[in-house]
Amino acid sequence: MNIKIETPIHSNGIAVVLLKKINGSYNVLLMKRATQILKDMWCYIGGSLEQGEKAWEAALREIKEETGITNVTLYSSNTFDQIYSPLDNYIYIAPVFVGFVEENQDVVLNNEHSEYKWLSFDEARELVTLPGNEEVLTFIEKYFVKNTPTEWLRIGSTKVGE
Repeated sequence: MNIKIETPIHSNGIAVVLLKKINGSYNVLLMKRATQILKDMWCYIGGSLEQGEKAWEAALREIKEETGITNVTLYSSNTFDQIYSPLDNYIYIAPVFVGFVEENQDVVLNNEHSEYKWLSFDEARELVTLPGNEEVLTFIEKYFVKNTPTEWLRIGSTKVGE
């Protein structure tokens, strides 16, 4: 008998790249992790889905929890974060969302991060820690900054609490 063995795929999380126009050009929010998982690594927003949540709902919740931002125009980016865990032998894949925030919105970090920076795409690509994050940023710059994102990817009402 030929038994087919596969590497499991876990898809129970999300990622969000927040963009803010500063001095006429879009900047990316990166935050430095303060918790055990990914400690001292620079990354964009990430988190797990909670019971009954859709991925885009988790994205809005994580934006609010990690940054305090509640007014965001959210899009599905149609790309994914993906990581293989050699320790646990699974592939983690998460949809990446893009959030546009107004210039006057300030970031208020929770205890998961120690600091944050709004950076140009070039600076953000240099600073992100996890391999593959720079490709996600390049994809987002091409389809959401250099080109107008399609309305088909926009998530309906995207104020937290609506």
